[in-house]
Amino acid sequence: MTDAISDAALTQILVGARSHNAWLPRPVDPAILRQLIDVMKMGPTSANCSPARIRFVTTPAAKERLLKYVSDGNSEKTRSAPVTAIVAFDLDFHEQLPKLFPHTDARSWFTGNEALIEETAFRNSSLQGAYLIIAARALGLDAGPMSGFDKAGVDAEFFAGTSIKSNFLCNLGYGDAAGLFERSPRFTFAEMAEIL
Repeated sequence: MTDAISDAALTQILVGARSHNAWLPRPVDPAILRQLIDVMKMGPTSANCSPARIRFVTTPAAKERLLKYVSDGNSEKTRSAPVTAIVAFDLDFHEQLPKLFPHTDARSWFTGNEALIEETAFRNSSLQGAYLIIAARALGLDAGPMSGFDKAGVDAEFFAGTSIKSNFLCNLGYGDAAGLFERSPRFTFAEMAEIL
């Protein structure tokens, strides 16, 4: 991995990509969602802990279950999106470390340390959620990540009886450029970074 990717690829996944609020009535093939997971799961997490758990909400019935917990401002864009990914994390992720990180007893690092478990699960599922967005864009989908939902309600509706908790939602599909807002400003290098 010594060559930079093309400017066109950078534009597609970050530089020119936008968070979409309106969607074309074009379904997303389930094969793309499977490929999306196969790509995003390769991104790095600490000790390969991989705590993210994704629920792709696609059917009208599943959307109605989700929409009960989505804020008014996010309701229509979620209803019209072909897919809404619930990006969540498993608080029992460390139980899988003997499989995912087999060369040492990483499970013991977390056993009984609830604060470390929650911090690690949240941080790394957030990373994996970012990989999901980048992978979606690389595969030709648009993304609309968002907060603005009742986490406890979503957890009860979709993850009852499990150790899984929701992190954020991300609408996926083929965005309608007519629904884009003007791009918001970004910081300059000097405002956000320093080389020491």
